[in-house]
This record gives sequence, C-alpha cells and structure tokens, in this order.
Amino acid sequence: MSLMTSTDTEPDSTRSPGRATGRPGGVWLRAFGICAVVLALLFAATRLDLVPGFDDLFGEETQDRSGPAVLKSIQDMSSYEAASGNFQVVVDLEKDAKYLPDAIRGTRTLYVGAGTVSASVDLGKVVKDGVVVDEERTEATLRLPHAVLGKPALDPDRSYAVSKQRGLLDRLGDFFSDNPSGEQAVNKLAARHIGEAAKESGLTARAEKNTASMLKGLLGSLGFETVTVTFVD
Repeated sequence: MSLMTSTDTEPDSTRSPGRATGRPGGVWLRAFGICAVVLALLFAATRLDLVPGFDDLFGEETQDRSGPAVLKSIQDMSSYEAASGNFQVVVDLEKDAKYLPDAIRGTRTLYVGAGTVSASVDLGKVVKDGVVVDEERTEATLRLPHAVLGKPALDPDRSYAVSKQRGLLDRLGDFFSDNPSGEQAVNKLAARHIGEAAKESGLTARAEKNTASMLKGLLGSLGFETVTVTFVD
C-alpha cells in the first residue's frame, strides 16, 4: 500500500476578495492620505495657536537678499524748503467691464493714501539786481521768485488698502500674473488728489512768509537794520 501526496495547490476560497494584499499602490495611497491629514492638523494647530512653539517651527522667515544701493547722480540744491504739509485721502477706485457683471469682471479698491507736499523757494534763481544793499550796509532789498510746490511723496507706512473686490476673471489674472493686485493706479490717484489739495492749502504763501522771516533774521544778525523781501515772477 503506497501513500501518495499531492503537490497541486488550490486557490484559498476563504481569502477575502476585497483585501488589497500585496498592492503597493493602495499602501502608498493610504500613507499619502495620512500625511495630508497630519499636515492639515499641524497647520490648523499653528493658525489657532493650539500648540506652543509651532509658529517658530513652521513660521515664515524673511531674508533680504538685495544688493547694495548704487549712486546714480548728485544734484546741487539751491531751494530753501520753507513749509511742508501732511495730507490724507481716501481713494475709491472702481473699474467695470461692459456687458459683464462685477462678479465676473471688475475691481473696486478702497485705499487710504497719506503723504507730504513741500513748498520751497529757489534762491538760486535770484537775478543780479535781486539783491540791493545801500552804501552804509544797513538796508537790504531782496527780490525772490515765488515759492513752488514739490511733488507729493506718499508714505508707505501710513498708506494702506482698506478693501479690494475683484471679479472671477480678475482673480484668475492675478493668479497667473507676475505682479498680482498692483496698486500703482491707486497710488497715482492718491498722489494726484494730494497734489490738488496742496494747491488749495496755502502752502506757498506760508513758505514765502517763512523764507522772508529767515532772511530777515539772518541779515539782521549781520548788522542790517532794515531788510525788505518781496516775491516776483
């Protein structure tokens, strides 16, 4: 009587057909999902300040890699800056597209612009007969050009955007743009309004008054008893 052993293998009918055994794709997919959940939880904890010290671990770091400033030119100044005014304007700039609702195409920016405008008298433009001194050197008459306003200088520390509404197409354009959400238009508009306000503020008259007072004090300290300052075109 001989014993026979069979080496044939039969598929195990008890194995669950739904188990993904030996599939590396499923393992990597589950690992990726777990990592994504962990990162999301860490990000939420950082934003909500639930775990002390995470801000230092995942916080932003700013590095200034700018090159050295290069001197391009030097200009000799002869103007006496005699007055300066601080201004602030609220710019409400809206751009709409024809035949399209604002939700699709259009922007509206509310911007607070703050800056200064100076008024100066150019003493370098005094003509030859603009300064007359008597023989005793006790009286002096000065004829100076009128004061002029300088260009408005916006202060970036005091200027800011309050709100900005953009349509869907504008948001997509900012996403693919190298310079998204540029504020050049509102900056120019704020500077223009500040310049117009400076013209109505009386800065030039104040500058001429201060210049006359400065020159009278200076020449008075040199021994002049009478100093007359006039402003002409």
